[in-house]
Amino acid sequence: MDRSHAGTAIPEFVVADPEGLTLNLAAQDGPMLLNLWATWCAPCVKEMPQLDALAGALEGEVKVIAVSQDIRGAEAVTPFFAKGGFTRLEPWLDADAALSGQFTPEGALPLTILFDASGKEVLRVAGGYDWGSPDAAKLVREALAAR
Repeated sequence: MDRSHAGTAIPEFVVADPEGLTLNLAAQDGPMLLNLWATWCAPCVKEMPQLDALAGALEGEVKVIAVSQDIRGAEAVTPFFAKGGFTRLEPWLDADAALSGQFTPEGALPLTILFDASGKEVLRVAGGYDWGSPDAAKLVREALAAR
């Protein structure tokens, strides 16, 4: 858990889904857990079902947004989502991987960042994390409550 960037505002950044629907990350209302991932990243793939379940556990409290950094975009992400059967995550795309570069110079994945309701960073987790553990939802809630 890295809190060294706490208080940093989420950048203005627009992602799109395979159908072209867009989402401005900075315009989100309420707390957000942003996960940057890719289909070729083994720890990312392991986290996706866990994040889907976490999105259900945190529904109404924190929005979980997963943004793919795959350069093949929908070509890679659409079949991955179909095979994964995710019910809460949406297939947001950043085929230029520009977003991961804004957060880490090396663009390491997975990267998960918790933002509070005002769009300020609370904490980040670089690398794999067990988002399916009983402590994951508790961690998110406690970090937001401590703000």
